[in-house]
Amino acid sequence: FLLLLCNDREVLGPWINRPWLNALASLILGVLLVLSLILVFTTIFPTIDVGVVVVALGGVLVAGFAAIAYLLRGSVFSRARPTAVEQDRDTWRMPPIALLSRPRASRGRQVALYALSSYLVVAVLMLLVKAVQLATGH
Repeated sequence: FLLLLCNDREVLGPWINRPWLNALASLILGVLLVLSLILVFTTIFPTIDVGVVVVALGGVLVAGFAAIAYLLRGSVFSRARPTAVEQDRDTWRMPPIALLSRPRASRGRQVALYALSSYLVVAVLMLLVKAVQLATGH
């Protein structure tokens, strides 16, 4: 969510993330999600081979970034020249919140939010099932 906020031009104006910083932040978030998934899987399935899980999820992460790079090839780094607002960072101020419009609901943004929401729901449900199993002695 914070990565999406850091790219809202209407809120941050000339202070939005640069493409290379978005790529780095996405990589860090991807690694954190993989680590979280490893923790959930090894909690639910304690006999699972962690090495296999790491390789599988790492492969999914690399494939996902490769697909995103393929879909965005050339479009992210071929930006137009900075506007006058972007050039004058020192005097830029965010407009009052009442004047801000709702962010554009792009397909990528929706997919990312639905994927993270789904992951959280599934992870919580899996951990609840494990807690019930431990409580009942199974």
